[in-house]
Amino acid sequence: MTTSPSSDSDSDSELRRRVLVVGIDGVRLDLLPAAATPHLDAVAGAGFLGRIEIDEATPTMSGPCWATIVTGVGVAKHGVYGNHFAGHRLDVFPDFTTRLARQDGRKTFVAAGWEPLLLARDGGPLFAAPSRLSYIAPRADTSEDWQVCDEQVTAEAVHVLETDDPEASFVYLGAVDETGHLHGCGDAYLRAIERADERLGRLLTAVRSRPRYEEEAWTVIVVTDHGHRDSGGHGGRTAEERTAWVACCGPGIAAGPPARQLRFEDVAAQVYASLDRPADSHWTLDGRPFSTPSAHLAPAGL
Repeated sequence: MTTSPSSDSDSDSELRRRVLVVGIDGVRLDLLPAAATPHLDAVAGAGFLGRIEIDEATPTMSGPCWATIVTGVGVAKHGVYGNHFAGHRLDVFPDFTTRLARQDGRKTFVAAGWEPLLLARDGGPLFAAPSRLSYIAPRADTSEDWQVCDEQVTAEAVHVLETDDPEASFVYLGAVDETGHLHGCGDAYLRAIERADERLGRLLTAVRSRPRYEEEAWTVIVVTDHGHRDSGGHGGRTAEERTAWVACCGPGIAAGPPARQLRFEDVAAQVYASLDRPADSHWTLDGRPFSTPSAHLAPAGL
């Protein structure tokens, strides 16, 4: 993945800014080198892959971690402390797809199979009102059923990316996490990571196949929410559970290791920055973008 510099600010302004966030649940950073992940490696090679240490206030569970990632604020503000979202404050601190759709009228898209993300169950949804959503439920909580679910989610997201024009998209893949819970972090877990990477590759191919791709400036963010114990499971404070990661490439994203400690809250901040949408001070975001504010855009080059 390479990008080329823009010739001037006029050409910058003509490029159509787009963001794709791919959330892969429960992927341990220390085990990534043991899996074949060429598509994640390509994102990291064009930008970076950096470590995130989950702060002491945030349980190492999917609910609070994804809420922080997509709202740009910590648990004290959004109020999600577990996988049941009861008592949340997402009306005050909405996810980026909802905020962009409601406040700016932008087209946004979410595809996922985990109920609290998109349905009014277990205190959800986390994503309240994207302009387009696709919920595809697994038949049961088995690793095999979650693989089928992720395949269907990916196919739907590929269709939307190829035929529609969302400015900001979030695609959730859950099979790696379910495999960790049921089988621990052995060979089956590594194979699940590789299958998630294959799906990431299909999403990137869908972006590249867009009719106006050469006129677009794409930011791609790939992020996980927590790790796993060797035996499977999370929610504690071991290094394996509380270590997450994020990879990002796109306009203004410097290649190479991040120069600062990264946080979940930075993801939403980067989405707004990539769309040239200044964050309102009243949003009280806790994160800041990865990108350099003054950097020129570049044509799509994933």
